[in-house]
Amino acid sequence: MRVFVTGGTGLLGNSILRQLEQAGHETVALVRREPESRVFGGLLTEPVIGDLSSVDAIDRTIRHSDAVIHCAGLIHLGWKRLAESMRVNADGTRSIVDACIAHDRKLVHVGTVDAVAIGSRSAPSNETTPIDETNSQIPCNYVVSKRAGVDEVISGVQRGLRAAIVHPGFMLGPWDWKPSSGRMILEVGKAWRPFAPRGGCCVCDSRNVASAAITAIEKGGDSGRAFILGGHNITYLQLWREIASRMGTRVPIARTGPIALWVAGQVGDLSARITGNEGDINSAIVRMSSLFHWHDSSRAEAELDYKIGDLSRTLDDAVAWVRKHHSLS
Repeated sequence: MRVFVTGGTGLLGNSILRQLEQAGHETVALVRREPESRVFGGLLTEPVIGDLSSVDAIDRTIRHSDAVIHCAGLIHLGWKRLAESMRVNADGTRSIVDACIAHDRKLVHVGTVDAVAIGSRSAPSNETTPIDETNSQIPCNYVVSKRAGVDEVISGVQRGLRAAIVHPGFMLGPWDWKPSSGRMILEVGKAWRPFAPRGGCCVCDSRNVASAAITAIEKGGDSGRAFILGGHNITYLQLWREIASRMGTRVPIARTGPIALWVAGQVGDLSARITGNEGDINSAIVRMSSLFHWHDSSRAEAELDYKIGDLSRTLDDAVAWVRKHHSLS
């Protein structure tokens, strides 16, 4: 089987390419520029230079592929860059969908748990949890654009698209070249951070997510069925303590107070208005990090053979990868 993977230089996409080739499949990856040799080291992946606006290249590649796993996306948690996020996460997905319909190719679309209902400590959400005013995500550009991308897939199914949708949680693991989620490991490892965010997340192993995404080609159905690929529901305080202990820094002592968070968010927003550049600290990410993004992956476990691995192993491997491949300076 020849599989076209977008986002092949990212944490999940790179893991998917490696697992596909280990299973004997042929792979082709959409890349914006020729990647560093180490990123595709050990792979026979055929790179296609372009991005999600490269309609002709996408159409041509999908025509000569058997299936598509669409991992590429723009991740920016904030209020700015909405137009850019929509071009990548919504319009780019539409280009993939249109080509898959034209050539009758199965699509596995990688969404995010940020596009489904937020869970809670007492009631993790699942794929059927309705979104209402009590569990809606913070409507920042990432959430809005990723939901729009999912809507493109659902609309495509109504036009004949064969597709499944997977929604990963907070992924950690090796092959995080950029890094993406590994940035949290770097930040916690650089210096003592006495206070952690107030909320929690659903930590999963990127290798298990990759395996389930590949399985979804055959077992995910064709009707746009959604699968949450989560794992361990954990507070950020717990997670930061686990990371800090592995990075050799002092562990956080408590959650950040609400007033301090509000001030940090407002200062970040003010800085963005003055400079025109929105950084990693802004009111959107502060509000998101104060919620409990806890989810239930039972459907994926039952239908995609999804495995929730040992959290210690995931953290050990992710931290070891970051320490080997990224500088703390």
